[in-house]
Amino acid sequence: MAAFIYSPVDFVFTCVGLPLFLLDIGLDVWAAVNFYQEEAFLSLAVLVLLLLGSSVLVQVYSWLWYSYENFEMETEVERCMSVNGVKLLHVLQLGIYLRHAGVLEVSVKNCKSRDGNPEDVAVFLSHDLSMLRIIETFSESAPQLVLMITIYLQEGRLDLVTVLKALGSISAVAFCVTTYHRSLRSFLPDKTKQQVGSSVVYFLWNLLLLLPRLVAMALFASVLPCFIFTHFLCSWLLLFFCAWRCQTEFMDSPGGEWVYRATVALIWYFDWFNVVEGKTRTRTLLYHTYILVDISILCAVWFWKMNTDPPHFVFPPLYATIIAVAVVTLYILGLLVKLMYYKFFHPSIPRDELRGESTETLRLGDQIDGPERLMMRSLPAHDVTEHSQRERSNKRMRKLAENFYS
Repeated sequence: MAAFIYSPVDFVFTCVGLPLFLLDIGLDVWAAVNFYQEEAFLSLAVLVLLLLGSSVLVQVYSWLWYSYENFEMETEVERCMSVNGVKLLHVLQLGIYLRHAGVLEVSVKNCKSRDGNPEDVAVFLSHDLSMLRIIETFSESAPQLVLMITIYLQEGRLDLVTVLKALGSISAVAFCVTTYHRSLRSFLPDKTKQQVGSSVVYFLWNLLLLLPRLVAMALFASVLPCFIFTHFLCSWLLLFFCAWRCQTEFMDSPGGEWVYRATVALIWYFDWFNVVEGKTRTRTLLYHTYILVDISILCAVWFWKMNTDPPHFVFPPLYATIIAVAVVTLYILGLLVKLMYYKFFHPSIPRDELRGESTETLRLGDQIDGPERLMMRSLPAHDVTEHSQRERSNKRMRKLAENFYS
């Protein structure tokens, strides 16, 4: 059965998370002001659209999850708010700060007290927060990176500092995906806990897959800026259809499930994301084949435009060839590193073990006397486990962990 342990490393991530979140907002405002001062109103409009769209999407998820839990607040800072107050915060796009503050509160309590309960609450809340960060990353940070790299290309600003800034931003996206992976790992039984090396390899293959994907889109957008929106819409519709066909069961309401499927399609536009149970080898192979072909087409169109109808910024044919080939090669290299991860670092755990069933359920039943024991014995094993762990196990993240590890 998964052992939920809130380590000092998790506490550091939590303490640093809120300031970094505020810093990110400051950088977004700074970028918007720069666009306005430079009279780049189209870029400003795209940036504002990304920021507002991402914020609304994250607030919707946060509100739905509060409603699914019947607004049972776990922390003092949350209990200070009424249901209407929580709703107002989400309308004002401030609901995510309430979650950050709640996680920070229980994290500090966990460091002062080792009675177990603050630790369980910290893990529960941090799991929801990690999922919200993933949604924000692929609805704001990733497309914003494409926008910035496109501008660098169009303006010919490809000096070392600019390249390093872009690499650092892409690394931050890959790091966010890795922290999400760390949350999934907390559902593994102790004996199969993954070491730091697995997270390093996980970060590396996500970086190697995200980098060429984002660069390929930026290359295409730098020569055909209007058509990148058509490319996104067509790709998103196809991926949304695939998400619908997967029959996902993540949210607790039909409307929320459709929002989730639309979000999955958005994430798939940039990176792979496990959403259904069972073996996903065929689906993963089809997805990466599609993305590899798409990247190749985007780079080919950019190379063709550079040689037939170059814009005011021109790459020599030799450099254009090297860039196009390097982008495709990097994606293939990322696939090889991903195969290495699944070969040597990825444990395959039975779903029952991830859920904490079988012997653990029987042991729990033996410790309960009277009518409650009869009630527990009459429930299915899965329901018994949920009954015993509803305070300590985040069912949404547990479902994602079952999809990833089983």
